[in-house]
Amino acid sequence: MNRRGQYAKGAAKREEILAVALDVVAEFGCRNASNREIARRVGLTQPGLMHYFGSREELYMAVLRARDERDTEAHWVGSPNFEGFLEVMEHNTRVPGLVQLYVEFSAEASIGKHPAHEYFLERYEWVRELSKQSIAAAQESGEFGPNVDADLVADIIIATADGLQQQWLLDRSIDMIARLRAMWGGIAALSHLGAAEA
Repeated sequence: MNRRGQYAKGAAKREEILAVALDVVAEFGCRNASNREIARRVGLTQPGLMHYFGSREELYMAVLRARDERDTEAHWVGSPNFEGFLEVMEHNTRVPGLVQLYVEFSAEASIGKHPAHEYFLERYEWVRELSKQSIAAAQESGEFGPNVDADLVADIIIATADGLQQQWLLDRSIDMIARLRAMWGGIAALSHLGAAEA
C-alpha cells in the first residue's frame, strides 16, 4: 500500500476511534470510560489504540473537538442563534459523560501547562464569536434593543452555561434551558431600556 493509502486508512481508523470514544464517554463518563473498552469496540489492543492517540489526554481532547464539530453541524448550522445554542445545551442533558469530560478538562486546563490549555483558550474565543452571532441575530429581529455590549453579553452567556453545567452534574433536577432562557430574556429586556425614551 502506498503512503497515501496508508494515511487514508489511518485517518479513517482515527475517525472510527473518535466516534466510538464519543459514545463510550457519553455512556460511562470520562472517569469510567476505559481505553480497554474503546479499543475493544474498534478491534484494537490498548497499545494499538495509543498508536493513533499518544495519550489519554490527547484522545479526550480529540473527543471534545469531535463533539464540538458534531454539535455545531447538528444544532447550530441550521439555527445560528440563541435557539441553536439552547439545542446544544439540551442535547448535553442526554450525554452527561461528555458534559463531565468538558467540565473536568476546562477546570484542569487552568492549571499549569495542562495539554488542554490552548484548546480551551481557542474554544472560548470560538464560542464568544458564536454568542456574538446570536446577539446580532437578536438585534436584527428586534428581540434585543440597541443597548447591548456584545462582548460582555457573550461572556455572560458562556459563564452561565458553564456554571449551570457544573451544577447540573451535581443535581440533575436543575433545568439549564429554563435558566438560560431567563438570563436571555433579562438581557433582552435591559437592552431596550432607554430606547423608548429616546
